[in-house]
Amino acid sequence: MSGPATIGAAQACADMRRWLERAVIGLNLCPFAKAVHVKGQIHYAVYEPAEEADLMDALLAEARDLAALDAAVRDTTLLIAPNTLADFLDFNDFTARAERRLAGAGFDGVFQLASFHPQFQFAGTEPDDIGNATNRAPYPTLHLLREESVDRAVDAFPEAEAIFERNIDTLEALGPTGWAALDVGPGSAKP
Repeated sequence: MSGPATIGAAQACADMRRWLERAVIGLNLCPFAKAVHVKGQIHYAVYEPAEEADLMDALLAEARDLAALDAAVRDTTLLIAPNTLADFLDFNDFTARAERRLAGAGFDGVFQLASFHPQFQFAGTEPDDIGNATNRAPYPTLHLLREESVDRAVDAFPEAEAIFERNIDTLEALGPTGWAALDVGPGSAKP
């Protein structure tokens, strides 16, 4: 009996670009995403192994690479882990450890870490709550954001704190059927 098929880097990147274009940018869930996408400043990195053993090292390597480049070249990195951490609670625990490791490696105040997961669930919500879709991506993903870029984006967007509430309203209006119609799940894009 064989296990689940391994998702390769080309498929993972294609699916994540589709999700970014259709959901994140298409629904304006993040008003800051379009500019870096259009300018080609998003780096897509894929961690393919099924075991998480070296994922932390991969994240730290991506952080070092991002820090070494000018934001005009690479503003942000999405580290996609399509074949590991399928359980959201395990992923959530890993994300907390990753934040501590990034801080310990000297990246506190340099990067923020955002997380996306196919089963993402905010505390106090039900698994099928459509609002959880704001952080649902095709695969477990760790998003390195430059603090400087976040600060500039927030300064340019006068009501940044209202983004989350607006996103919930958008998704509630869209509903589960509308979200499904976006077709942004695993394997939805052609690599």
